[in-house]
Amino acid sequence: MENKSALRFTFSTIAIILGVVLFKQFDFETLKFEKPALAVIYIVVFLFSVFVLIKNYKKKTEK
Repeated sequence: MENKSALRFTFSTIAIILGVVLFKQFDFETLKFEKPALAVIYIVVFLFSVFVLIKNYKKKTEK
């Protein structure tokens, strides 16, 4: 149980940090990212961390 809690905390932290970074890098006037290549990497890792969090949440609610 302790391991799953640490995993949840780690992926939550990653998702929050990357969400803030993506928000800061996005230019709303031109609707583009400042660094598009880096933004792609951030989006992939952000989506993966959210996927893992949702997957673990669904397992927790099923039990």
